[in-house]
Amino acid sequence: MSGFAFGSGFTVGIEEELLLVDPDTHDLVPRAQDVLAAMDVEAGAAGHDAYAAQLELRSPPSATVGDAAAALARLRRVAAEHGATLMGSGLHPAAPFGSAELVEGSRYAVVADEVRGLLRRTPESALHVHVGLPDERVAVRAFNALRRLVPLLVGLAVNSPFWFGVDSGLASARFALARAYPGKGIPRALRDVRDLEELADATLTAAGLGDATFLWWDLRLHPRYGTIELREMDSQATVEHAAALGALVRALVVEAAERRPDDDDPPSEALAWSAFRAARDGAAATVLDGGAPRALADVARETVARLRPVARALGDEDALEGIAMLAEAGGAGRRRAAYAAGGMSGVLAELVGETAASAGRFPAGAPRVDRREASSTVR
Repeated sequence: MSGFAFGSGFTVGIEEELLLVDPDTHDLVPRAQDVLAAMDVEAGAAGHDAYAAQLELRSPPSATVGDAAAALARLRRVAAEHGATLMGSGLHPAAPFGSAELVEGSRYAVVADEVRGLLRRTPESALHVHVGLPDERVAVRAFNALRRLVPLLVGLAVNSPFWFGVDSGLASARFALARAYPGKGIPRALRDVRDLEELADATLTAAGLGDATFLWWDLRLHPRYGTIELREMDSQATVEHAAALGALVRALVVEAAERRPDDDDPPSEALAWSAFRAARDGAAATVLDGGAPRALADVARETVARLRPVARALGDEDALEGIAMLAEAGGAGRRRAAYAAGGMSGVLAELVGETAASAGRFPAGAPRVDRREASSTVR
């Protein structure tokens, strides 16, 4: 693992995985290839991962989170214009176990051979945020700062309380399913980029794989794009919530670049428990903060207050304010309320409705792209 392409100015890219469902029944439909063939968008802006009933929509490296969000909204609209009914959720709430149809391709064949039946349980949809990095020093600072905040980000993003037609008891059932994959979790703190390379090489050797993109850590430094990538959040129904999470991640990275490194580097084992509690309880969770358990809502409120000047300077302040709603109930709370009011059909209808309506609330203009990274599409 080598050849980091550092040098960007904290550009932001957001990638969302959205489920494809039938417009009437809201069941999963494996139509990704058909929809993608019909979409006339920039190269790399839309694609798929392993699942045939899922699209990946990717913003370009953007000057502001608002620009990235506008790009995602436009992609949602284009997909809808070509027959896609989209659902923004960490999991389909009612899809049966073991029915996930996979996309054909050499990479997915490798993944399927490595993890076997784990991949076919049900499609899992995550939100990924990339932030560009100027150099190695900032990369390590950002990595160590973000790893401490994974539990907070997981808890804010919870949007999958139902699995296989029943309430999982968790706010993010997707988080629990994803933890079964090898290599998932929060890596240890890093000393420098060489330390990362040694960690990655040892992990890939144990896995019998040679490609660093098979490192499925909750966050990673991406050598090809020179970004830090936060990976372990549920996909969101609304673009506004995706943008809020993107703004929080970006502000945390910029803050880390400007502050003296924190001496508090909790062990991965402690952060793993904290992240599970966040995935289990969502907005009501208690998370590890400064070595002590604290209410997630309090940590979120204080973090946003501290980062507001950073977000304002980046042009992301409006997007960051969306964190307040996620800290109150989040997607999991809204899904359970929908179930109480209208059963599973109510949950499915709400998810599809929110996903579609949100795309119409952003301007149709082209986003501003940082041309220094215009050739680097977020992956």
